[in-house]
Amino acid sequence: MAVDWTQLPPEIIETISRKITIYSDYLHFQAVCHAWKSSIPKTPNHLPPQLPWLLLPQSQSNQSSYRAFFNLSTYKFHSLNLPEASHHKKHCGSSHGWLIILDDSPSILVINPLTRRKIHLPAISTFPNVVSFDYANVGREYLLVNPQGELYTASLRQMRDGFLKKVVMSSSPLENKGDFFVAMAILCSTGDLAYCKNGDGLWNVVENVRSFSEDVIYFNGLFYAVNKAGQIVVCDVNGNSPKVSLIETPRQIGGDLQYLVSSGDGLLLVTRYLDLDVEFDIFIYKTARFEVFKLDLNGPRWERVTSLGDMMLFIGDNSSLALSASGLSGCTGDCIYYTDDYSANNYDGHVGEHDLGIFKLSDGSIEPLPCYPRNSYSRLQCPPPLWISPNPC
Repeated sequence: MAVDWTQLPPEIIETISRKITIYSDYLHFQAVCHAWKSSIPKTPNHLPPQLPWLLLPQSQSNQSSYRAFFNLSTYKFHSLNLPEASHHKKHCGSSHGWLIILDDSPSILVINPLTRRKIHLPAISTFPNVVSFDYANVGREYLLVNPQGELYTASLRQMRDGFLKKVVMSSSPLENKGDFFVAMAILCSTGDLAYCKNGDGLWNVVENVRSFSEDVIYFNGLFYAVNKAGQIVVCDVNGNSPKVSLIETPRQIGGDLQYLVSSGDGLLLVTRYLDLDVEFDIFIYKTARFEVFKLDLNGPRWERVTSLGDMMLFIGDNSSLALSASGLSGCTGDCIYYTDDYSANNYDGHVGEHDLGIFKLSDGSIEPLPCYPRNSYSRLQCPPPLWISPNPC
């Protein structure tokens, strides 16, 4: 006798839906019939971090408000209406499926491309090293003070492009009813770390951590930041004033860039090595290799990792992410999926290849991403490609 699956009790349907871990599968589950769709939440709040999409650059001639995203699992492109991230805006990171965007104003916008929900963080003009801001002073709208106490001016475009390196969120801003979150920013101009909590009207600097500006990540309720030598500071900003402690590991010498990644119950350090390359008589940097280390707190020291197993790492301007490749199509474990986030000089209109790809830790080889085949020369655009995890919340 045939079973009428549309007549399943709603509680059974909801129980089954909570076993789904991939957002596209959840959408397909909703689409089976009206009974199933009405029995489960419209927005799935139980999903783990999703396989990132790659936000592709927008050519200068493209005046559309739509942005293209490449889906690794399906090898398909998605076009989303995102005027807030179009036409000379700067991406200042992605975190929990939200984009952080700067434009030619003091505003710092955080937007979810999937849901189009948005919030604003305190303006650039509220950072402690910004003395004043005035639109009337054309070309020198900002007055700032450097670490030596000297005053200098900067334009709207200079602040958009060169003031902030990356912003990392503790959680999705609208994930919980309390909407509690913390944002941590790395300042390009000074190397400082600054933070704000939801509801704050300004940014606060974390004192005495100026050199720990390579990368920052949120892990187990705390922010971890790394310096060029692979040493770590732990920032607890949960109270009224920040508490900072140092994890002083032996210095890592030789790498060009450092990234922190939370993986399971531990922290990974990913060291990136660059080579100077020549393309069309232009000198540009290219990734040569990566090395991966796991933090051993008993040292403390960094232990070399020679295999990631089925784990994949996604690094770049995004909040670094580790995911298991098990059960996911279109991707491979023991690999680092990387984008370029280190030199705006690579993106001043030259013709060449974007420095992004798939690094295989097992043999040190590099493969191009499917959406950027090798020798696909084009006019390089800024901002460069960026990983962002689709988040329906």
